[in-house]
Amino acid sequence: MEKVNLAIVGATGAVGVAIREILEERKFPVDNIYLLASERSAGERVQFNGISRTVQKLDEFDFSQVDVALFSAGGAISKEYAPKAASVGAIVIDNTSEFRYHDEIPLVVTEVNPERIADFKNHGIIANPNCSTMQMMVALKPIHEAVGIKHINVATYQAVSGSGQKAVEELAKQTAQLLNAREVTNNVYDKQIAFNVLPNIDAPQDNGYTKEEMKMIWETHKILEDDSIGVSPTAVRVPVFYGHSEAIHLQTHKAINADEVRKLLSKAEGVELVDDMSQLEYATPVTHASGKDGVYVSRIRNDGSRENGIALWVVSDNVRKGAALNTVQIAEKLVKEYL
Repeated sequence: MEKVNLAIVGATGAVGVAIREILEERKFPVDNIYLLASERSAGERVQFNGISRTVQKLDEFDFSQVDVALFSAGGAISKEYAPKAASVGAIVIDNTSEFRYHDEIPLVVTEVNPERIADFKNHGIIANPNCSTMQMMVALKPIHEAVGIKHINVATYQAVSGSGQKAVEELAKQTAQLLNAREVTNNVYDKQIAFNVLPNIDAPQDNGYTKEEMKMIWETHKILEDDSIGVSPTAVRVPVFYGHSEAIHLQTHKAINADEVRKLLSKAEGVELVDDMSQLEYATPVTHASGKDGVYVSRIRNDGSRENGIALWVVSDNVRKGAALNTVQIAEKLVKEYL
């Protein structure tokens, strides 16, 4: 791949840090790199490829200097600056929900629909899906290709890092407070998160679902290009630092059994199969997913409660694969195949 000039917007945040690490690990062909953040973080020194670099102010940066800009600084920032970057020739890969539901902007999971990267030509922007949708799509795409998916019932168990660094700190603080018999204080979540579960992620909608749940519906339809798939999600925040888990029950159009699903997923790109309950081999966020690239699938079984039913358990690192890695993978394919 030819070397490119690259900008990271939100370079000091959790996802920005993970993006920098992954770019280094995968030896992404960077010529010049520009690390951008708000005025609060501007001036910080960070390491990239063994060189100390200064974080620059986003609002003073000229995006005509770069070929690709990776945005991970929140929807409001993307809404203001991503179109500006695209207008001067930078191709934006955006990690927020700001552009996911625009019909002409591609929503890409590299193992699922990489051909949609070509649609960056519409507006110069490529959207990264929600982390909970992304890991589900990596696990389900091979099944959908083989037998077609009619309905998805999914309950998510989502780590607090999905709410940002302040949520990670709140879980740690509340845990310490409880273990020291002190009163619990909460600011990020509306209720205590330590030793608790909260079936409330993002804003409640008029239909009774939360926005996080609706994202999984909208994004599944867009990524798989099939609005006929029924999606019934319940999104739950759990006291885990990193790694989302999902209990998924499928109904497929054609019959497929658990052994056939295992065989499919054992060959699927991005999937790591951990599925032998006789040896208590099953994936968890702590033992498998945290800090890793894969989407781990366990507990594959026939669901006898419905015709053509399959159940499975899916775990992945929400910050790494759910945001940073997919962003870099999109950038790699973009550089290799389109620039």
